[in-house]
Amino acid sequence: MKLLKRVRGFRLKMRTEHPFGWSIVTGGLFVLLVIIAGTFGYMLLEGWSFFEGVYMVIITLSTVGFMEVRPLSDISRMMTILVIFGGVGAFFYLGSSLAQMLVEGKFRNVLGRRRVQKIIDELKDHYIVCGFGRIGRVVAQEIKKEGFDVVVIEKNQDALARLEQEKMLFIAGDATEDEKLLAAGLNKAKCLITSLAEDSANVFVTLTSKQLNPKITIIARTDTESHVPRLKQAGAERVFMPYNIGGLRLVQTVLRPTVTSLMDLALRGDINLQMEELPVSPNSELVGKLMKDSGIRPRFDVLIVSIKKASGEMVFNPGPEAVIAEGDLLIALGKPENLQKLQEVSDPESR
Repeated sequence: MKLLKRVRGFRLKMRTEHPFGWSIVTGGLFVLLVIIAGTFGYMLLEGWSFFEGVYMVIITLSTVGFMEVRPLSDISRMMTILVIFGGVGAFFYLGSSLAQMLVEGKFRNVLGRRRVQKIIDELKDHYIVCGFGRIGRVVAQEIKKEGFDVVVIEKNQDALARLEQEKMLFIAGDATEDEKLLAAGLNKAKCLITSLAEDSANVFVTLTSKQLNPKITIIARTDTESHVPRLKQAGAERVFMPYNIGGLRLVQTVLRPTVTSLMDLALRGDINLQMEELPVSPNSELVGKLMKDSGIRPRFDVLIVSIKKASGEMVFNPGPEAVIAEGDLLIALGKPENLQKLQEVSDPESR
């Protein structure tokens, strides 16, 4: 399962960052596969040497019209027909990819956006960021750095140019428009972060997104404290104020520099330590167990900082008698590889 996810992620990355190159590589591999299959087919069916098999495949694909190396049986002639069809299809695909590269300068925007839209349409449980300003850019970059799919909606031309340079998936247009939100895959997205400059626009995006997809989690930005209740009423689960966050962080850096430095190192991955949220699924072996009986610390060398209950209650530094229940969210601190092992136990379906 993990291998398939990695392969899919690599394929998606290559298609996003090098669309035409990916098509040419795919076409070249297809041609090579036809040559190899045809060569070994002649060797097995007719008992030919490797060189004779290669020669027969090459003159067949190149349509030069030479005589057959040796008289062919009916089954080998059938295979030759398949080699011809396969070769023609492979060369046609490769040729069309090369042609696209040649006209890329003229039709780059049209072809590129169609390809990007197709990739976005295939996404599921991804993140949508509305606005690629100072806040939105950091948010999108960090989500991508964590290995998750992210789609940005932006209308500013300078910001769109930066998105292209950074090889990010994006929708060009106004995030307050329904069609742009739907084009970004709102119906299948996991979370939407709206960090537009105007609070009114963030309220509108929050309200519209919640109507189009009631299940989506929405995080909204505001610069005015009095607008926080308004955004929550519109459907935002969380509201953040960049200036307040920055000020509080500055105070913590001054008053508690060592603690702040440690958290910075952990969040950036500069040390082999990470804090993670681990959901407890119904089929987990941890359901119904006391903390002292769960074996989390001795088995995984992971520290459970807190437990968020399904009701929303937060249990900090849970004691040995704390019960792990279905739907809990474990806030754990430990090495990435140990956290991964614990996740496989807390949520077996994530394997």
